[in-house]
Amino acid sequence: MNDAIQNLKNAVAGSDNIVFFGGAGVSTESGIPDFRSADGIYNKKYDYPPEKILSYSFFMQHTSEFYRFYREKMLYPDAKPNKAHYALAKLEAEGKLKAIVTQNVDGLHHKAGSLNVLELHGSCSRNYCMTCGEVFPLEAIIQSDDIPLCPCGGIIRPDVVLYEESLDQRIIQKSIRAIATADVLIVGGTSLNVYPAAGLIDYYGGDKLILINKSETPYDRHANIIIRNSIGETLSVT
Repeated sequence: MNDAIQNLKNAVAGSDNIVFFGGAGVSTESGIPDFRSADGIYNKKYDYPPEKILSYSFFMQHTSEFYRFYREKMLYPDAKPNKAHYALAKLEAEGKLKAIVTQNVDGLHHKAGSLNVLELHGSCSRNYCMTCGEVFPLEAIIQSDDIPLCPCGGIIRPDVVLYEESLDQRIIQKSIRAIATADVLIVGGTSLNVYPAAGLIDYYGGDKLILINKSETPYDRHANIIIRNSIGETLSVT
């Protein structure tokens, strides 16, 4: 076992105030592609750039095209939690992990059993009517051939944050409090290039910042421990 892994184990063993901040790389081991790697969604060719398709204005102006892309590229209803999700749920059950702050919308942390999950960008699992507010499961989106409609006639939309929309300030404030008061902050599976989410790391003032990512991030120079390895395999040893 290398020194970085042993230092991670020591940090986890010695703390009961751990926060995990994660991104798309946490779910790639569940078969969900990330966004910005060479094989990621943002490097594929579409009629429109994915950032444009996933914007609020595109959703409102080209709703049918939005849902075609959304169903084909953003939904993975059969995906299962992987070792990383289960390891984090175990740490929470042991009273060591206080919160998960995630940029992911796949809901896999909840499926693994985690309770205090702060979803910065919302969740594909939650959907609601834009007219009456009725709540719908993911199946309402999947089973629709075109634009999913509520019995009232309103459009059902995912409870996710689209480009041009602001993050939920309640979730932001909870995330800031969790990160600012954490003893150990573990960051995994994120390029830390997406703002304002990545900027939340700046609220951590401790000396146990642990980065688990296969590529470099802008925050590497601030990290106390850097691990270039699979997140699932790494967290499984804690």
